[in-house]
Formats: sequence, structure tokens, C-alpha cells
Amino acid sequence: MPEKILVVDDNPVNRRLLAGMLRKEGYELIEAEDGVETIDLTFREMPDLILLDVVMPNKDGYEVCSELKNDSRTLPIPIIFLSAKTETKDKIKGLELGGADYVTKPFHGGEILARVRAQLKIRSLTKELIQANNELLEKQKLIDEDLRAAAGIQRSLLPPGPPDVDCIDVAWRFMPCHRIGGDIFNVLRLDEDHWGVYMIDVSGHGVPSALVVVSVSQMMHPHMGLLLKKAIKPPPYYEIITPAEVLNQLDREYPIERFDKHFTISYVILNTREKCLRYSNAAHPSPVILHPDGMVDLLDKGGTIIGMGGILPFEEGRKQLHLGDKLFMYTDGIVEYQDRNGAFYGKERFYEELQRLKDKPISEIIDGIIESVMDFGKHLEPQDDISLLGLELKR
Repeated sequence: MPEKILVVDDNPVNRRLLAGMLRKEGYELIEAEDGVETIDLTFREMPDLILLDVVMPNKDGYEVCSELKNDSRTLPIPIIFLSAKTETKDKIKGLELGGADYVTKPFHGGEILARVRAQLKIRSLTKELIQANNELLEKQKLIDEDLRAAAGIQRSLLPPGPPDVDCIDVAWRFMPCHRIGGDIFNVLRLDEDHWGVYMIDVSGHGVPSALVVVSVSQMMHPHMGLLLKKAIKPPPYYEIITPAEVLNQLDREYPIERFDKHFTISYVILNTREKCLRYSNAAHPSPVILHPDGMVDLLDKGGTIIGMGGILPFEEGRKQLHLGDKLFMYTDGIVEYQDRNGAFYGKERFYEELQRLKDKPISEIIDGIIESVMDFGKHLEPQDDISLLGLELKR
């Protein structure tokens, strides 16, 4: 389609001269002789360029330009002023009103053609840019919708609610720094007396980390054979796999080369009948046992990150528990949360806040820690995913 140019001049000789010259270049021409007709034709024909005289009856060129530039439909149309007014102030006025160029009469045909080509080229590139931007916005909208759906899937992997048992009380908070993140945790019933509790932090953020999260969380399901295995022995004909061996198997299953990702994990097996636990950490922040008197114990046995291919064995620890003891597992998004000055929330502040809240129910402690973290940073957006899980032995 040829580009459409509107030529506006109250002098018919000037219009014919300009129209004839531009038709030879293959442009489609429309003509107007005054400001009112120009406004009407512009909205009806939507030309690609307007060559606009300044001194005209009814409405002068400045008024026409101002009206067209104040309407979003005609704002993008470039306007080249053609005028016998040669004063600098006249040129400035035209450009300030939104004119793209200003040519004084008498003009040279070659100059007019060069300026027309330049403005139409800019107009064409602008249209392409707007179209590309609209396409990008549409693609971003689809991506955002997919991310919201992915975030919903990821949240479905979290515990659906506190276990309906009398022996433990559980609460948690999950705050991804993006719509989807690299943290996951769960509380799983292994048998009548044993619970498996894990907290995982995959390196990085966004979709790649979330995909690893989904994969690992599926592996950690009791029916997948990682946490429980069949055993040829008297009932119940299964064996609970130790935390150290679970981490060893994950280390073999998820070498860094597989996803170009590594992750840290704390895995705890809680025996509610004997009131004790076994655990192991893979470079994850040490879980904390908060005793009723405010004393803090760190579960610090373990090894390096998952993905190193068995470079070091995973150590395993054991702890005896008592009624009222509370277990907290978290990701480093809490202790590494920074305020606007770059200061870290830090482990010591975290431990002190746990001790301050020791007499509260587990859910209120969790809420109190998150509130303390966000108050510390004046509610600055978290730089990393924040996960915190608490568990209290009740009987």
C-alpha cells in the first residue's frame, strides 16, 4: 500500500505543485485548503504524514497541529510545517506544538522529498516498534499467566494443612521473592510413630529452580521409595531410610550437571512415640530446637550441597526431645534478608527473636518471626525466597 500524505495549503498552485511532485514518488495524495477541512480529512483518512501550511483561513496551522496532537488517535501522525514565516520564534512555536519539522517557503523540491522520506521512515519504524512492543506485552501477559499457574502448582506441593494429630502442632510461612521460587518443604507421615520433615532450597530463582523443586518434591513422596523401602522381615515389611542415606541418594540422583542447579536440604525423621529425632543437613541452615526455657540447640550435622556426587559423606545426628520442645527449619532467605543499607537480619537476631517468642503457640512464633524480618527491612521486597516451618511436640 502506498503511503498516504495530506497536503494542506490555501493556495491551489502550491497544493498542485506539491501533489504532483509527491505522486511521482509513488505516494497517495489527499488535499485540503483550510484548517477545518484538514481536521475532518485527518480523522477520516488517517494519513501517514501531513504537510501543513501555517497561514490559512478558519484555523491556522498551529491550531490544527495543537488539536491533532491532543488526540491519541492522531498524535503519532508526523506534521511538517510549510510556511513563509522565517522567524526563529515561529519555527520554535511549531516544533513545541508537536511538529516534526519546519520548512520555509520558497522550498526546494529535493529538500521536501528528503524531509518527507525521513519522516515517513521514522513513522514506519515507530509503527514497527509499537507493533513489536504490543506483541511483547501480549507474550508477557501469557508468561505472567503461566507463572501464576506455576505458582499455584508449586503451592499445591506445600503441606495442605496442619496434620490432624494430637502429638504435634505445625505451622509455616512461604514467601517467594518471585511468583515462583526455589524453596519447598513438607511434613510427611511415614508410619504410626514417624514423621519425615524436610526443607529444600534450590539455587537461583524463577522457573528453572521451580522445576527442580517439583522434581525433588515428587522424589520425597513416601511412595517413591526414597524415604521408605520394602524389607523382607516381620511386619510391617518396610524400612524407614535414614536421613543420611536419603541425602546420599539425592546426591546421586541430582548431580549439578543434570539441571545446572544444586540445592541444600535439611531432612528430619521425628519419632513421636520415643520423642526423639534423627537428621542430616546438606549445607542447609541448621534447624533449631527451641526448649521451653529459651535454650537453643542447633542441628548441625550433615555435609555439603546436593549435587557434588558423593565427594563427602553425610553425617547424621540424633536428639532427644521433651514436651514443649519446638523445631524450626528455615531457608537462608530469612537470615540473609537485607535492609536498605545492606545490613543482614542475621542468625543471632533470628535466635533472639525465637527466644523472645518462646511462650507463644507455634503459629504465633512463625508470624512473629516473619513480622520481625519485614519490620527490620521496612517491608523491602525480599531478595530471596523466605520459608519457615515450625513443629511442636505436644505429648
